[in-house]
Amino acid sequence: MAKNNKLVAPFLKWVGGKRQLMPSIVEHLPNNIHKYNYVEPFLGGGAVLFHLQPKKAIINDFNSELINVYKVVKDDLEELIQDLKKHVNEADYFYELRGMDRREEFTALTDVERASRVIYLNKTCFNGLYRVNNSGEFNSPFGRYKNPNIVNEPTLKAVNKYLNANEIIIKTGDYSETLKELNNKSFVYLDPPYHPVSASSNFTGYIQGGWNMYDQIKLREACDELNRRGIKFLLSNSSSDFIKEQYSDYNISIVKANRVLNSKASNRGEIDEVLIKNYE
Repeated sequence: MAKNNKLVAPFLKWVGGKRQLMPSIVEHLPNNIHKYNYVEPFLGGGAVLFHLQPKKAIINDFNSELINVYKVVKDDLEELIQDLKKHVNEADYFYELRGMDRREEFTALTDVERASRVIYLNKTCFNGLYRVNNSGEFNSPFGRYKNPNIVNEPTLKAVNKYLNANEIIIKTGDYSETLKELNNKSFVYLDPPYHPVSASSNFTGYIQGGWNMYDQIKLREACDELNRRGIKFLLSNSSSDFIKEQYSDYNISIVKANRVLNSKASNRGEIDEVLIKNYE
């Protein structure tokens, strides 16, 4: 098996990013993972995809602005890099660009300009916290970093090469649409918005409208359906009683995650999460 390219890595900071949970995830993957078609319906920052670097994959996210970034990195990299170079790390410029999704001119932006805007805001906003309000408008404040790495050329080029050298299908929409067309040669990794462990810890700000208990139940029903169809899945979520009850028919492992992306400092640090799978 070819050695994975270490430069193929997340180029966006994303809430619930899986980089620091990777050893636990790898430990719980099925044997011969590379024999499966890899499917990730909640892509986010793509840490698991880029760690595994499968030759065949279907990736999806409900956030169409995020998926536009991946498509542009794949198809229009040189243009994207040129556009990223025009940005300046200043508060007034940041708020001007951030506010574009509230104005008519936003619809006139090219795919490259939209992708460039997302990467710039992600690199320069406070805590790297991609967050939208209920209208779907980006609302994180300016981060005041000295030298943010806005144009991470080596990583962007490596990701571009990976996406083009392999059979990677990039989709945006509801996760259930992605799950419909799979067969038992697929392996699905699910990383949905986490169920809150407490009322204050709820953060689903990267999906317009957020997620609630009923969304979690619907996802568990979708996992039951995958199981009936003989499709292996691994799911990560918070270690809440509600989630553990929902998935009591499956193999549940409690793992430690070090969460640094939280708007409240008291909610950062080591916390329990669960990895749930329908295989030994």
